[in-house]
Amino acid sequence: MHLKPYFGLILALFFFCAADRALAQAAPAATEASLPLAIGVGISGYNPDYGKGHLLGGTLWFDYTPSRVPQILRGIGLEAFGRDLNYGRSKTQPPNLRQDVGGGGVFYSWPVFRNLRPYAKFEMGFGNQDYAVALGTPYAHRINQTRTVTSLGGGVELRTFRNVWVRADYEYQSWPDFYFNKQGKPVAKLDAQGFTVGAIYHFSKPHFR
Repeated sequence: MHLKPYFGLILALFFFCAADRALAQAAPAATEASLPLAIGVGISGYNPDYGKGHLLGGTLWFDYTPSRVPQILRGIGLEAFGRDLNYGRSKTQPPNLRQDVGGGGVFYSWPVFRNLRPYAKFEMGFGNQDYAVALGTPYAHRINQTRTVTSLGGGVELRTFRNVWVRADYEYQSWPDFYFNKQGKPVAKLDAQGFTVGAIYHFSKPHFR
């Protein structure tokens, strides 16, 4: 997999973590908080914008919310994610249609409610879509499409038990230059979108409150 789209995210996450830990070490031991990380999993249902149908699969989230930022930035954080859609495909879609996306970006949660957390996000990543096409022969031809994917989304988290929150997430994705004409020129992009419902565990008290 080509990792170039992830370098900026990895560097940003490293410096965020390093700065937060440095500040925590300078604080008194009685007030030092654990690393503000959260890990979650969910079940996803998406319209991949290919074949007029839907795909099901799973999503994995890694969130980092820095604890020591100016008041105006309270609620801002970084997220890394991975998603594999490979099940429940519609009959109108090509055989073995599969869509995988991984990447990350920035989110902002509104510090309004104690146990309810609405948020918005902007992310970029690397996406791969592959499927089989018969092409009039007994043998299927495998086609792979890979793109740098840009996505916008948002959702809400609800605390259910201590550090466990239920998350409902919506995401719109743009896959540029996905369709080409006979001359080999790009004529249209892919607009995938869908929902994910899951649970996320915060290792420390969320700092948006």
